[in-house]
Amino acid sequence: MSTEFNSPQLPAMGLVAGLEEDDRLFLSGYGDFLPVQEGQLLIEEGKEQNALYFVISGVLHVHTDKDGKRTLIARVQPGESLGEINIFDPGTASASVTAQSFSQVWKATREDLEAFVGAYPEAGTKLLTELVSELSRRIRHVNEKLVAVEAEAAYQNFWD
Repeated sequence: MSTEFNSPQLPAMGLVAGLEEDDRLFLSGYGDFLPVQEGQLLIEEGKEQNALYFVISGVLHVHTDKDGKRTLIARVQPGESLGEINIFDPGTASASVTAQSFSQVWKATREDLEAFVGAYPEAGTKLLTELVSELSRRIRHVNEKLVAVEAEAAYQNFWD
């Protein structure tokens, strides 16, 4: 992992772990490395969001703020990513993301990823497969939570 921003490179973890070192180096040039200070808002709920973020270091919280109450949705750590949905279906952010410690993230837009896939189709296919796999895991996790909530509600309704 780079500790300086003079020539950063994506480390072999998370979505890019399956890419060859040269491919990670090439991919690094298709996005921007951003320092995110503790307490800094990276993504704001309800605002236009059109990028994939890959966490290299630090910890970020995904949260919503409704009626003065903050709800933590996820804790994002190195090797994890954010914003995958809006790469495929651009829109507004469904939650906010705030750094809990100094963090390094790599940001790539859909155009960045399309350019990488066009230039390096084999590596691009691996990357897109990992993105779809990550989205699938998240959908499965949400489905499991929904089933648990529905089961609890049915149980409560039975005894009421």
